Amino acid sequence: MILKKMPVRFLIIMVSISLLSTVVKAQADKIEGLWYNDVKSGKILITKDHDGKFIGKVVWLKEPLKNGKPKVDELNEDPKLRGRPRLGLQVLSNFEKDGDNKYTGGTIYDPLNGKTYSCKITWKGKILDIRGYVGIPLFGRTTTWSRAE
Repeated sequence: MILKKMPVRFLIIMVSISLLSTVVKAQADKIEGLWYNDVKSGKILITKDHDGKFIGKVVWLKEPLKNGKPKVDELNEDPKLRGRPRLGLQVLSNFEKDGDNKYTGGTIYDPLNGKTYSCKITWKGKILDIRGYVGIPLFGRTTTWSRAE
């Protein structure tokens, strides 16, 4: 009798776990996940931070080394930060969802010039329009990131 109940219990547990993981995935926001930058030289993982805002960190670099050593944030305007590794660097900060497909109020850091810009993100399915700007969005530049998953 016990042996017959075991497969049923196992099945119920497995179905429950499957449903729970589906619910958890459904709660993830559409911009969360891995994205290639515009030239596919890096992957950025976008997640929701502990404060509910979205952030993005570099988790993969096509060329992670420079002169045989890990690339660092050598162009940062703050000399104290120039030795931090580029891999793991947070490049998107403080984004809040603003409607169905827009994320605003955040900044983007460009390690290629060491500058931080105001930024807005527009989700368009498998691509993100990333608009960095100074002052107002009219005076900015848009790049397109593509889903890496």
